[in-house]
Amino acid sequence: MMPLISVKNGEKAVIKKVTGSNEVRKYLTDLGFVEGSDICVITEIMGNMIVNIKECRIALNRELASKIMVEV
Repeated sequence: MMPLISVKNGEKAVIKKVTGSNEVRKYLTDLGFVEGSDICVITEIMGNMIVNIKECRIALNRELASKIMVEV
């Protein structure tokens, strides 16, 4: 298991855990970042990411991306 920020461009992964405060976890869950979901990194620039999850593209800053634990 590793943080989403460790995933390279074009790689696919599965979300294993969302960490952080209750507010952060609720925010990410509302965006669709739930355990078991497939996620693909579209691009990464200095830790900020654009990811594809549930047929949507979402931009995440480095801090939020580090709260999402995935397995490649």
